Amino acid sequence: MTTSTAQTPSAPLTTLAATDVAAWIRRACALVTEQADYLTALDAAIGDADHGANMKRGLTAAAEALGAEPDSPAAVLKQTAMALISKVGGAAGPLYGTFFLRMSTACAKHETIDTAALVDAVEAGIGGIVQRGNAEAGDKTMLDAWYPALEALRAGTDGAFAAAVNAAADAAAAGRDATEPMLAKKGRASYLGERSVGHIDPGAASTALIVRALADVVSGQTADAA
Repeated sequence: MTTSTAQTPSAPLTTLAATDVAAWIRRACALVTEQADYLTALDAAIGDADHGANMKRGLTAAAEALGAEPDSPAAVLKQTAMALISKVGGAAGPLYGTFFLRMSTACAKHETIDTAALVDAVEAGIGGIVQRGNAEAGDKTMLDAWYPALEALRAGTDGAFAAAVNAAADAAAAGRDATEPMLAKKGRASYLGERSVGHIDPGAASTALIVRALADVVSGQTADAA
């Protein structure tokens, strides 16, 4: 089981190097592993009851595939995309895989990622989700967490990197919570009609964990997951 290792907090990051992106994936694996049962419970209400197990399996594979000295941020993101596509079942694997693959392409020329580059990468990733899933904001999907995160990052381009990423994590969490009263318009949950109302979307919940994992790494509040 993947767990996080508590250490003395370090200084907040001002950019993301390849090792920091790898730390993000390991931290995301740790948080999703810790919350896998919760994600599955959310999915049991409006889906196939496998989102937690699927995301845990995919992120574990992604974390285990990381080398000690990754070549570049783009390489880490592409490797993560491939692991998620191959290991995560249902719609989440292709959607998250496309997200990280588009991020990788957007970061191809960057040795480090600052706020502006992160905005571009997340925007590209969201574009991939939109294209692949044919969804939009308000459809009760992971986009309802990703879009607020992107807007928070955009608003923080003139300030500290860590503050912008932490604001993005808070916004993703708020977006997750905002899916509860929504009517699902995409995916298996849409088949439930009005019965989908009153449940948090599991994809939005896993997105909030992934963005929080990035904020944890950037803020220096957690060590690289082991």
